Amino acid sequence: MCVRGAYNLPMDPQKSVASIRSAFGSADAESYAALCTRHAGDGRPGVQAAVAAARRRLDRERAVAERQRALAAREEALYASGCLVVAGVDEVGRGALAGPVTAGACVFAPGTVIPGLADSKKLTPAARERLDGLIRASALKISVAHVAPGRIDAVGIAAATVAAMRDALQGLGCAVDHALVDGLPVDLGVPSTSVIKGDDSVRAIAAASIVAKVARDALMVALDADHPGYGLAGNKGYGSADHLSALESLGPCPIHRMSFGPCCSPRLFPDD
Repeated sequence: MCVRGAYNLPMDPQKSVASIRSAFGSADAESYAALCTRHAGDGRPGVQAAVAAARRRLDRERAVAERQRALAAREEALYASGCLVVAGVDEVGRGALAGPVTAGACVFAPGTVIPGLADSKKLTPAARERLDGLIRASALKISVAHVAPGRIDAVGIAAATVAAMRDALQGLGCAVDHALVDGLPVDLGVPSTSVIKGDDSVRAIAAASIVAKVARDALMVALDADHPGYGLAGNKGYGSADHLSALESLGPCPIHRMSFGPCCSPRLFPDD
């Protein structure tokens, strides 16, 4: 037992504290546990600090590995049951006042790991961009589909959202044996399982939410150039204060959803 202020006999008395700390610093993850065991009885404070830091790193890595296993569990179970293609699907932009509702669909091989994967809403734009690249590099199939404002107005946002998800699944270009979808049950035209908060608990759904969000955000930045004055590059079509103020002063533009209250309010058309 190590007592503060006292020294146990070092396990490697011929090695300096600096050399042991250096060994920890240059070790790979697989060597960490062995180094911790080897130097656990070395009572020198510098060595004990290195061991403690290494154990904290191991705890973090175990937590990450456990999250990765949990994220993949539903997909892996479906693959184990005989499914050949399991897709995750999610939508973004459902509540926006302008622009499309967008869905993403992703398929991963069993065992795929994407560090940092999480619900797109919990990530910074920079983190989403980074993960979008990792997802596209590691996924077997990726598809993104947009449903335009005119169609949203024609069929309603609920039906348009399902249409976007169906289009994204079809865009994968392969037969999907089972789809995992965020939220409540919907008819996607293939066997599916809905998962509440699936965008934060299922690998393929979380990935789909990220690629959909990154794609839609990029589209809204481009649309901002075509329809200036609404701040679309910043608010991405949602009802922010600046967007609502622009609607008051400019009225709606062609990419606004006229079936949504703020876009068709009588106060926007005082002369009609």
